[in-house]
This record gives sequence, C-alpha cells and structure tokens, in this order.
Amino acid sequence: MKIHEYQAKGVLRQYKVPVPRGEVAFTADEARQIAEQLGGRVVVKAQIHAGGRGKGGGVKLADNPDHAKELAGQILGMTLVTHQTGPEGRLVKRVLIEETLPIERELYLGIVLDRKLERPVLMASSEGGMDIEEVAAKTPDLILKEAIQPGIGLMPFQARRLAFGIGVTGDAVKGVVDAMLALAAAYEATDANLLEINPFVITTDGRAVALDAKMDFDDNGLFRHPDLVELRDLDEEDPLETDASNFSLNYINLDGNIGCMVNGAGLAMATMDIIQHAGGSPANFLDVGGGANADQIKNGFRIILSDPNVKAIMINIFGGILRVDVLAQGVVAAAKELNIKVPIVLRLEGTKVAEGKKILEDSGMNFTIAANMKEAAQKAVAAAS
Repeated sequence: MKIHEYQAKGVLRQYKVPVPRGEVAFTADEARQIAEQLGGRVVVKAQIHAGGRGKGGGVKLADNPDHAKELAGQILGMTLVTHQTGPEGRLVKRVLIEETLPIERELYLGIVLDRKLERPVLMASSEGGMDIEEVAAKTPDLILKEAIQPGIGLMPFQARRLAFGIGVTGDAVKGVVDAMLALAAAYEATDANLLEINPFVITTDGRAVALDAKMDFDDNGLFRHPDLVELRDLDEEDPLETDASNFSLNYINLDGNIGCMVNGAGLAMATMDIIQHAGGSPANFLDVGGGANADQIKNGFRIILSDPNVKAIMINIFGGILRVDVLAQGVVAAAKELNIKVPIVLRLEGTKVAEGKKILEDSGMNFTIAANMKEAAQKAVAAAS
C-alpha cells in the first residue's frame, strides 16, 4: 500500500524524523490560509502516488499567500504526467503547502528489503535530488549501503559510516545520524516495504531535514496497523487492482493481450516469461492463491476480461492446496455464467489433475488443454493473434 507524501511525513514525525512544517490543502483558499500561517513564502506540491512531480510541473515556489493560492489553483485539478504515471497521468486532488528551507546540500536516503541479503538495507548517496535509478546506472559507486540486522536494528556506527561516506562533516553529522536511526526505526515499526527520502537536505544553519518522503507498506502487515489503513487513497490505485484485492486476488494490469490466471507468484512470473518467449505479451499478473474457490475464479475471470485488450486467457495451475478438479469446476461455471467468448488455454498439473481435465472435456465448451507450459504458451499466443 502506498500513501501520499504529506501522510508519509506525518508518520515520520511520530518517529522523530525531522520534516518541514506544512499542511495539506484541498482548495486554493485553504492553500492561501496555510501559506499565511507558515509565513508567506512556501512550496506548493501536488500530491499523487508518483515521483517526478517537479519535472511535470507539480511542484512550484510561491512568494506569498496570494501567490500560493494562485499556484494551488493551477495545480489542483490538473492531470499531472510524470515518468512514473504513464502518458495517462494522474488527477491532482490535493496539494501540500510547506515552508521553504535554506538548503546547503541535497542527499539521498532510502531503505528497501534486499532479498539477496534477506534483510533491509539503508542506502545513502551524496547525489540527492536526482533519480536514484539514474545514479545507480551511471555512478553506482556513489550509493553506499548498510544492512540492517533483524532484531538489532541499524547501529549508530553504521549510520556514522554512511554519513562520513557521503561527505557529511562537522556539526551536521549528529543530525544526519539521528535521522538515519529514526528512519530505520520507522521502517521496521510500520512494516514498510520502501522508505525513500529524496532529497534529504542539510540546511545552511546545520539542520538535517527530510524534504521529501515516500513510503510503501507490506499489505500482509497492515492488520497490525489500522491507523495506516485509514491513509489509503483508492483514487490513486488501479480500479481493477482494488477490485481484485476485495476477493483476496493479486492482480497487476499490464499492456499485453493474453490474460493470465495462475496460482502462486513464482508460477505467475514464469508464465509471463514463457508467454514472452513464445512471442506474446501478458495482459496481467493474476495470482488466485493456493486455496482459491469458485467465487475467486469467477471474479478472476471477470477482472481479466474487464481489460478490452485481452484476446485469450492462459490458465497455468499446479494443484497442491488448490485441487485441479475444484479449479476445473470453477472454470466451467465461470465460463458459462460470464458467457466468455475469448479462447481459454489451460496447463494443469497436480492433485486430481485427471479428474479436472475430464470435467473440462465433458463440459461441452471449447477449452484447449495443453500438455505443458511451452505448449500452453504457444497455443495462447496463436489464439490471441
């Protein structure tokens, strides 16, 4: 789950991470009032779940409250297009009005889960304010890392090593180190997947401040954080992905024409790969999970077919917890109820596979059953074209 910048800063304040003073505004008049409270000169920042807002015209500097009202009026209601939104962009419904700061240096701080190390990693770079992907591609040596030991947390010596490594000196070291330790504590306590501060700044008067904030949370940990669930903005999410989550389905919309229904994330990735290998393009990632029932299968079909680009569906199931005969019954029922017209290709293995195939064959419907994944992908690609 993602949240807005202003919400992330609210979370970080609870863990004593220094952030600028600011408030969210939903109207231009509210923006003016907040700017007046903050002293007049402010930054007006569009709030959407995407980066690159400044380059897209979503971050502007206001000289006084009236100017803040004018800029907020321009940004609110605009469709902001950035490299992360895609060409369709995102509608801006709120803006963050924030105090300006006298910036001396811009740094980068971020915490992500390193699956190879099997632990979170705090990354730091002297190249704050730039796209970290660009820094990683062109100058990877400028990104320093410290692994965070589970149960122990980030140690002060690790934070100092990072601070010195990115060129922080003098009185600023303590503020940067304290902020790193607070960020690590916030990441762990909130079950975050990602915590990114770009830029993290040192001001001319020596303060260390998180000028930006991006946080993503592990959906599987949200039951522990009802306060975070309340921050969810459904307007910023893909409607189909939101719909799928209501039925405990994991769905991600892609730009191909072959719908995928699979049980297990690893098998879903392999399915998308083999479709590409066969010359096709997957239209989605849909994981029905290990214990899917007929209702989930029906809704999985409905969601896949909500994408008008889908010309064929490939079902790739390895029956373990999910018995193949149960799946087959669900597929037949869903195909009849939804009056599915697109070709359906199935590759089935596992528990009760013979019984499942017989159910499909006896259904009187035009299902294509493949012997293996390669054949299923080839037939799905041929059917879609």
